[in-house]
Amino acid sequence: MVVMWITSCGERAGARGPPARAGLQRVVHAPLVDWTRDMRSRQKQLLPAMVSILALVALSGCGAGSRVAENGGGTEVPCDVGVPQGGATVEVLAYNSSAIDPFTNTMVRSCKQDNLVVRHEPIDFAGQLQRTQATLSGDKGTFDLVETYNFIVPTYGAEGKLRPLDDLFAKYKEKYGLDGLNQQMLDAMSYDGHLYALPMQAQVFTMAYRKDVFDELGLKPPTTFAELRDVARKIQDSGKMEHPVAMPWLASADIVTAYDAAMGSLGTDLIDSARNRPNFDTPAAGRAFEELTSLMPYMDPQVTTFDQPAVQQQMYNGDAAVSIMFSGRMNDLADPDNSQYADRIAFAPPPSVEKGGKQYSSLSVDGWSIPANTEVDPDLLFQLMAVSVGQEASESAVPAAYPARKGVVTPQNSPYADAANNAIKHAPPPEPYAATSLISNAITPTVAEVVTGRTEPEEGTRRMQETAAKILKENQ
Repeated sequence: MVVMWITSCGERAGARGPPARAGLQRVVHAPLVDWTRDMRSRQKQLLPAMVSILALVALSGCGAGSRVAENGGGTEVPCDVGVPQGGATVEVLAYNSSAIDPFTNTMVRSCKQDNLVVRHEPIDFAGQLQRTQATLSGDKGTFDLVETYNFIVPTYGAEGKLRPLDDLFAKYKEKYGLDGLNQQMLDAMSYDGHLYALPMQAQVFTMAYRKDVFDELGLKPPTTFAELRDVARKIQDSGKMEHPVAMPWLASADIVTAYDAAMGSLGTDLIDSARNRPNFDTPAAGRAFEELTSLMPYMDPQVTTFDQPAVQQQMYNGDAAVSIMFSGRMNDLADPDNSQYADRIAFAPPPSVEKGGKQYSSLSVDGWSIPANTEVDPDLLFQLMAVSVGQEASESAVPAAYPARKGVVTPQNSPYADAANNAIKHAPPPEPYAATSLISNAITPTVAEVVTGRTEPEEGTRRMQETAAKILKENQ
């Protein structure tokens, strides 16, 4: 589904401030900086030309982890790549976060040779957005490898700004063990039957909860929204917490990720691709609003000002007992340096909106793409990408990231492994349509108005249908 991880994607996760510590006073909005999906803080103030990118990011790089690792993450691995005669210099564009750095650093540290220079400069998520737009706009770009995410792949693929990777994937599949990459993530990085990015890591909605509170009250992790409301009501009634549920519903970005996740859980995409029309006039569109707003009595009244760092803060401070956000945030919750409650946190897959449906979730996948306008040998570039997502490199990224390699994340190396593995399998599939990002960006204000009660659901879905239909017509 859509990752307004503009990734969530989740604040799709740029360089962040110092960890929140136990004992801090409760804050309305966490002071941590999250450039990714806090679209991730996100962006709508950027140039009009970047609108589509911003929407895309919402998940993915929405959610792409939280704080940058102290040592930057990554490891040194063999890098036996063929360098063209005369050597090459490769400029890499990737924002800094604890989930992305291990792959970037593995590439840079492992592949520097006498006749090969691989360069990467630190940058936050907002900076990456701007530079990605700039490097893909001209006849010749500044960067030769760019970090991308599944939400923007369809748009850039349709515009011819990324090089299809099908031939290179087939050529180097055996050498780099690319059959070990998760097929679901490969599909997420494809558009119109072509692969446009090599996946490195993914994020998916995951539920964190206070096991001590649940055990004391005899509660079990909810598997549906109805069960979530029941659990929240019992925690409220116990007097332990006034607002036991915490979710990132920032009105300028994350709220549309939440709405899309609810639609997806109900089995409905934003777009009916077969008929090339929006789905906001379907029963699921109104039902999604109904289900989301049903959680409001159990959430902080200022929930639409909360991004993912703010939700983390609620859990750190003991103000919430249940949170649902991207998996890149989970490891922080289990870190005793961040909170006195770290050893009381447990993890579970997110609930479905209704029994038997898909989980309320959003899958955001990060990966490497080759700009169509680079002048560097594509074989070399693809091999650099493949080295960075190899088995050893992927293992070194855990638990900060959820690598694209199958079987890498286990209960032995990640506290939220079982929950995330289950969530990856049962998340609604991404929507590989070029107009999805444009529509998601355009309807965000209306979604926020409906959730906050300023607009009736019937009027909101009518406006959303009209807006989306116009976008589809303009982008045929």
